[in-house]
Amino acid sequence: MESILARALEYTLKYWLKSFSRDQFKLNGRTVLLSNLDMNGDALHASVGLPPALNVTTAKIGKLEITLPSVSNVQVEPIVVQIDRLDLVLEEKMDSDACRSSANSQAVASSSKGNGYGFADKIADGMTIEVGTVNLMIETHGGGRAQGGATWASPLASITMRKLLLYTTNEQWQVVNLKEARDFSNGKKNIYVFKKLEWESLSIDLLPHPDMFLDASLTCSDNGANRRDDDGAKRVFFGGERFLEGISGEAYITIQRTELNSPLGLEVQLHVPEAICPALSEPGLRALLRFMTGFYVCLNRGDVDSRASQQSTEAAGRSLVSIIVDHIFLCIKDAEFQLELLMQSLFFSRASVSDGENTKNLSRITLGGLFLRDTFSHPPCTLVQPSMHATTKDPPVVPEFGMNFCPPIYPLGDQKWQLIEGVPLLCLYSLQMKPSPAPPFFASQTVIDCQPLMINLQEESCLRITSFLADGIVVNPGSVLPDFSINSLTFSLKELDLTVPLEPGKFDSGVVGNNQAVQNSFAGARLHVENLIFSESPAIKLPLLNLEKDPACFLLWEGQPIDASQRKYTIQSLHLSLSLETYHGLESQHRFPDWSTGLWRCVELHHISVEAAMVTADGAPLKRIPPPGGVVRIGVACKEYLSNTSVEQLFFVLDLYVYLGSVSEKIAKVGKSNKQKRNEEKSLSGGLIDKVPSDTAVILNLKDLQLRFLESSFMDNEGITLVQFGGQDMFVRVSHRTLGGAIAVSSSIHWESVQLDCVDDGKMDFKNLVEDVPTENVPVVVGNGHRLMRAVFWIDNTGRNYQNGALLPVPFLEINVVHVMPFDAQDMECHSLSVSAKVAGVRLGGGMKYTEALLHRFGILGPDGGPGKELSKGLKNLSAGPLSKLLRQSPLTEDGSENGDFEDGESGGFLELGKPEDVDVSIELNNWLFALEGEQEMAERWWFGDEKISREERCWHTMFQSLKVKGKSSPKHVSNGGGHCLQNLKYPIELITVGVEGLQALKPLSRKNGLRIVNQQEKTKNPVENSGGINLEAHLVVSNDDETAETPNWVIENLKFSVAQPIEAVATKEELQHLAGLCKSEVDSMGRITAGILKLLKLDATIGQATIDQLSNLGSESLGKIFTSEKLSRQNSGSNMASTSSSNAIKESPLHNVESTLASLESAISDSHAKCSALIAEVGSLDHPEKQQPLADMKELSQKIESMQILLRQLRTQI
Repeated sequence: MESILARALEYTLKYWLKSFSRDQFKLNGRTVLLSNLDMNGDALHASVGLPPALNVTTAKIGKLEITLPSVSNVQVEPIVVQIDRLDLVLEEKMDSDACRSSANSQAVASSSKGNGYGFADKIADGMTIEVGTVNLMIETHGGGRAQGGATWASPLASITMRKLLLYTTNEQWQVVNLKEARDFSNGKKNIYVFKKLEWESLSIDLLPHPDMFLDASLTCSDNGANRRDDDGAKRVFFGGERFLEGISGEAYITIQRTELNSPLGLEVQLHVPEAICPALSEPGLRALLRFMTGFYVCLNRGDVDSRASQQSTEAAGRSLVSIIVDHIFLCIKDAEFQLELLMQSLFFSRASVSDGENTKNLSRITLGGLFLRDTFSHPPCTLVQPSMHATTKDPPVVPEFGMNFCPPIYPLGDQKWQLIEGVPLLCLYSLQMKPSPAPPFFASQTVIDCQPLMINLQEESCLRITSFLADGIVVNPGSVLPDFSINSLTFSLKELDLTVPLEPGKFDSGVVGNNQAVQNSFAGARLHVENLIFSESPAIKLPLLNLEKDPACFLLWEGQPIDASQRKYTIQSLHLSLSLETYHGLESQHRFPDWSTGLWRCVELHHISVEAAMVTADGAPLKRIPPPGGVVRIGVACKEYLSNTSVEQLFFVLDLYVYLGSVSEKIAKVGKSNKQKRNEEKSLSGGLIDKVPSDTAVILNLKDLQLRFLESSFMDNEGITLVQFGGQDMFVRVSHRTLGGAIAVSSSIHWESVQLDCVDDGKMDFKNLVEDVPTENVPVVVGNGHRLMRAVFWIDNTGRNYQNGALLPVPFLEINVVHVMPFDAQDMECHSLSVSAKVAGVRLGGGMKYTEALLHRFGILGPDGGPGKELSKGLKNLSAGPLSKLLRQSPLTEDGSENGDFEDGESGGFLELGKPEDVDVSIELNNWLFALEGEQEMAERWWFGDEKISREERCWHTMFQSLKVKGKSSPKHVSNGGGHCLQNLKYPIELITVGVEGLQALKPLSRKNGLRIVNQQEKTKNPVENSGGINLEAHLVVSNDDETAETPNWVIENLKFSVAQPIEAVATKEELQHLAGLCKSEVDSMGRITAGILKLLKLDATIGQATIDQLSNLGSESLGKIFTSEKLSRQNSGSNMASTSSSNAIKESPLHNVESTLASLESAISDSHAKCSALIAEVGSLDHPEKQQPLADMKELSQKIESMQILLRQLRTQI
């Protein structure tokens, strides 16, 4: 029996050790001592299941002591193997040939497997192994070494484990005798071996790569560890650092074999209670990220031979490795910053299934909690943490490719310590095929699901973290997956709260400047996103782009084969809002946990969708975005866009934009420095036209647009709404296409309807303007507590478009522009511009006087008529701040040169275009109406709004059915014999046609005694659709009399005037006087607004103060002299009013007019008062009052009040 045991042990040693002979096996009692042994790295690689690209180059054993059990107990007691030290070196092979050679050797090493489960196998499976110290060195070559040389080489990882113990257990991981442990396999089709691994201590040291000391930049350094780059980062020097220390843990190993002892499955479950890194330096963190990136590349390399992948798991068809760490704490300390990272319940698993030719790898990562804190700032700030609100109890959805991926290897399901309580914060599933299959099969599919997160962006911390990630996570193109492979990615985020704090000191160079009120109002901005989904896959559907109807995108049509030349992206969000955080809100948040406390919502978007599709021109794999010479389509859709903005909010947002722009410049500087050190590829050679796609289109679809401008308010609540702009169904498309020697840029806009409402100026007294109205119905505010809004711009789109017998609304705006630009000067005859614009159903009301009042209320105009103080200060800061860079010309080259010049005189594919040779402009305005509304008309609109009377019928208004303006250039060629010669055009447009149809001026319909008078003809007539009016058409051409003139001299070639129906003009003297007063007031306001704009543009000194004064009194100097007493004396002064005071209302001088009007007003008021007193006395004294006499007095009183109204209007016009 002892000889059988010795042969079985000898057989096992030959499998695990190199060059082992029987002479070395000397049994001393029941003990065997061996030393200085070399392990078979291929056998170790096959048994442990290491990645195919990672080979065991060194495996040495110091002393090996084997203790055999007694012969009688050999079936129940294990053989104990004690090793004092085990040194292992794992090195990644750079090419796939080395992996294939390794696979062949592994096949030889494991060729003896599958001959049955004999005595030697049972002895080997029951061994107990004790190792004093394990020294493991891992060297990888993935990551960004090829881009940055030795400086960016992945560091070495030295792992030291002490007091390892590996022993055999039963299926419940309990220590039993070997016979009981093997009883579980009885009666089953497979053989199961259960082992448990325990270690007392584990430490990980990161060591610099040996090639790093050969780098010239390091050897020439005089500062050593304190050396920093231009952006202040410690990137170069790294002398080694301990990452983890004192980590204990355990592993549960399940080996599954067939009845013939052929490897079938291997499962390793590692459990670590906690991993703590108390202090890691900045260079150490950068080195750690580079090592993790390199290890990831080594683990997922797609150029490994399938046979190597099969042999890497000891020929087993399935393998599963999972790691669970309950708590992870990582502290990054430096002299200038300190970050703390806390992760809870980290679970990582990697399952592999092989069919002999192909291998599928499924990786799964779940994270229970994540906290990232900046403890160096004052006070300490939490940068990333789970949201405290709106958590879901539903578990994350497992993708289809992750369901039933691998049959279970451990037969009893998950252990208790494997289950994560609650819903994990992050859940990732990733499927990868090895080797990478050819399209249309996917090489990798990844799904990431994230629960609500809260992120606080601190400037210094953001720059640090960005620098860490940019330096550490760098993967060479094609390292993981070949270029021809296709992949898919889906990322979903339930909710995100992104906070950008802005300290008052950040306003030094911004828009707000020294405005302490704005600085003390807001503390930062917060972005709230709900149900964010990002997808990348060439197989996804893009309904917004509608690619099936785009001939240029035939490669992207549904049903076409997909390959690596195609990319499709989608970003969707259910709700997105941008809010400003007030300092009062910060104080309230300490008392109330609601995140929305103290937030002013500025922008809200509902149902946002962004789609993008692109394909290369030659079918090659898409490596550069956007693809040069390819096809690109981008679409943006939003169901509802809401915006609330006040002056202080606008200035703060602009200053926030400036601040974020400066931070972005710093990040770009860090990225530019990294590019120089990594020696990235230069941009494509050639001009700009060779770097951009040949066919691009961008689409914007907005269903509902609501913009509100609020009154300035530095209180806790937002100000009232001053201006509200609404729009529906807006569609914009901008595209460009390369046409051989030219490029065509086209754009189109389709807008269904818009409306602009402004708040009432608050100076109207409705009760004194309109009679017979109960005082309890005075419309002061609406239901939400805001002031009444007045529509000044709206659309009547009850159009005449018929489709299938149905009346469709006419769109408010339709614009189509096509601009063709040649590349070569010889093709300048191809330079053309075509513009077509249609604007229909426009209604303008309110008037210039109302606009002037609003401009003063908004602070745009000051009390002196010039620009307001806050506006001037804001514009000054805008012009001097970083925001002014938006208006500067950017260079076309990528080298950052200011002039954008090209070498060898090349212009990068563009030339100075000049004027187009062929111009076709068509502008059409249909169904426009201008309402001239005064205070009286506005009062009637409020009080009699329940009547079925349109707004334009209540006031003087001008309308036309159609206004067309067409401009064309002259013929470009003139005949000369049998050929054509090119004629140079001095002016791009030499022929203009202007036509007006249905031009009318209509007065308001009369109202008698407060009652609306409508005859039968008016009931059946729509004034807007009246076909009458004046028709006018004029043809203008350029005069050739003076060819040296720089500007064209237009002359009328012909003029056509027609009237379709007879014109009737009827107006009373009072109506004309009222119209003259309105026009005078409107012209005065328009002149003052023009003067204010000229002052804002600083043109007042150029045109002179006299012109400014004349503009400020434009109406008084012109229209005020039309209705004078000399002209009115020739007119009939008769009227229907009972009082004759109105006939003497206008005198020779303005002062006399005011005095006369005031006297008449006093007389009318006195008579009215007497009549009212007598009527009250008469009605009170009669026991049975008569009805006729009081009724007549009431009618007379009504006439008196009507006279008072007319006099009051005259007074307001003359003052």
